[in-house]
Amino acid sequence: MGGEEEVWCVVTGGRGFAARHLVLMLIKYNMFSVRVADLAPTIKLDSDEESGVLGEALKSGRAVYVSADLRDKSQVLRACQGSEVVFHMAAPDSSINNHQLHHSVNVQGTKNVIDACVELKIKRLVYTSSPSVVFDGVNGIINGNESIPYPAKHNDSYSSTKAEGEALVIKANGSNGLLTCCIRPSSIFGPGDKLLVPSLVDAARAGKSKFIIGDGNNMYDFTYVENVAHAHICAERALASEQPVSEKAAGQAYFITNMEPIKFWEFMSLLLEGLGYERPKIKIPAAVMMPIANLVELIYKLLAPYGMKVPQLTPSRIRLLSRSRTFDCSKANDNLGYTPIVTLQEGLGRTIESYSHLRADARTKRIGPSKAELLLGSGKVADVLLWRNRKETITVLLILAAIYFNFIATGYTAITAVSKLLLAASVFLFIHGKLPKKILGYEIEKIPDSKFHVSEASSRQFSLSVASRWNTAMSDLKSLCKGNDSTLFFKVMYC
Repeated sequence: MGGEEEVWCVVTGGRGFAARHLVLMLIKYNMFSVRVADLAPTIKLDSDEESGVLGEALKSGRAVYVSADLRDKSQVLRACQGSEVVFHMAAPDSSINNHQLHHSVNVQGTKNVIDACVELKIKRLVYTSSPSVVFDGVNGIINGNESIPYPAKHNDSYSSTKAEGEALVIKANGSNGLLTCCIRPSSIFGPGDKLLVPSLVDAARAGKSKFIIGDGNNMYDFTYVENVAHAHICAERALASEQPVSEKAAGQAYFITNMEPIKFWEFMSLLLEGLGYERPKIKIPAAVMMPIANLVELIYKLLAPYGMKVPQLTPSRIRLLSRSRTFDCSKANDNLGYTPIVTLQEGLGRTIESYSHLRADARTKRIGPSKAELLLGSGKVADVLLWRNRKETITVLLILAAIYFNFIATGYTAITAVSKLLLAASVFLFIHGKLPKKILGYEIEKIPDSKFHVSEASSRQFSLSVASRWNTAMSDLKSLCKGNDSTLFFKVMYC
């Protein structure tokens, strides 16, 4: 830096996926001395980082690591002290639908960052937002621009709290000389990603990547991670420029993409095929998957305190996978001078190459049954859950979807639901009775009259069975009341 006074910047969440690439770019461009702020008490470098740009920068003092929890304002003030620029990239895991966690970091944490910038007279703040701040989970977005307002209801708590954080940053523009802007990178991918590609490979190895949720035609904008880092630098440089450039750039939000929209499932297929796996082919309507996702999310809420891992199949994710989301980057191009520096094809190639260890031919062959097979064993239930009998599994899914949309999602009471079920059964039986014995050469199997008749012997046997169980239960209760059977008492207590 040629004897000049060192100018420092802070990157919050500096050990995150996109933030690592920004840190490297800032060091390579020799723009700032970089303060990497994150939650961990100390920084642990990967083997390639130790001998790379970051490792050398840490040794020379051009980069330092600071442990900071954004929810603690005193720690934020300490991390930002003496800096000229803050790149606020920290955010919790978006796949966990935990409103308390998301609000504490995305809203309160962002407020602490803003307050620190104002108090310490920091000049520029660039906030990493998300395109999901304008996504309601219902309506797709095609070539959306920044005029789209925040929806009344967001797709999940992560999106709603990111929108709150973004609004705070925009409002703070001009406070005590602070210039701010927000970057909305769409669907980031690239080397170092620990979510998209690893999850996709896990699904492929488990046989779950064969499915397309929805019609497969939903369009998406993906953004290579180096383009995301480049966009942040473009934003900072625009804010640092003379007026009218800085004035025009400040106090705004910007969509950032590769500017190459592609079908979502085609992109996934290119990644899978590049790693040696089959592309997904079987289409399942999102309406069929939604009740299953709701059930999975409910189970997770109940079992999360006991160590259950975050499920991949959630309602918010189903909506993300089945809707179109493309965005117009004209404003970022005009105000920030942003254009992608890595094409989508080149980015895909680099990404696939960086995950060579996850290729299908690099996989160790499984010996013996999987954990799921050992747990479920054999039988009808296992066949359905493990997709051994595809026809039966799809039938069960359709039945579950029909039950969910007709009896649960509608909010009916138990009596109304039973009445509707009986009405549906009556209509089915009536139509079935009117059908001819053959339709287009296919025989229609009629329900025999015997199915509607209960013999005296069967009814007597059933009555005797009920009476016997009742008498046994009453006998046990009497024994408990008299205190005659301590063994029975402890059995009841433990059950």
